[in-house]
Amino acid sequence: MKKTLDGMTLEELWELFPIKLTEHNDEWQDWYKEEEKRLETVLPMNLIARISHIGSTSIKTIWAKPTVDIMVELKSKCNIKEIKSIIIRNGYTCMSESDDRISFNRGYTIDGFADRVFHLHLRCVGDNDELYFRDYLMNNIDVAKEYEKLKLELWKKYEHNRDAYTDSKTDFIKKHTEKAKVLYKDRYI
Repeated sequence: MKKTLDGMTLEELWELFPIKLTEHNDEWQDWYKEEEKRLETVLPMNLIARISHIGSTSIKTIWAKPTVDIMVELKSKCNIKEIKSIIIRNGYTCMSESDDRISFNRGYTIDGFADRVFHLHLRCVGDNDELYFRDYLMNNIDVAKEYEKLKLELWKKYEHNRDAYTDSKTDFIKKHTEKAKVLYKDRYI
């Protein structure tokens, strides 16, 4: 019987896909640009408000998981389920879903990570705190380095527990996102 990712427990998945941080790789921007172009050819762009490179791979000064995070913001009168189907047909796997947010991945294989790994975050326009946080880190190197230090500490502690790794960063991210939203006001509305 062929083993699939669908049949694995959360613990098995975390073992196969551990948290791994590396120094910044300039190729990540190229991967993003290539994937953005690919998405622009398969998505109905008249329904897309914005496609953005988010996450630590978009910050040139810090270590990151070698996973390129992409946010696709949908225009307000868009059917998110229709867009979900298109994304899945084009090689992504749905990781989680709520009424107005869907997360996907590409590059997770039964043998571990592929050479290029992507997380795609499908959102309604304006649900984009990650853009504020990204810009704040880009413009505040000292804060970016604090974030990097936190991530490096959490990496070894939670190498095989993605939820705990992510949850442990939440307060830091919220604190600096709020500062960014005051500073940048309506930049991404």
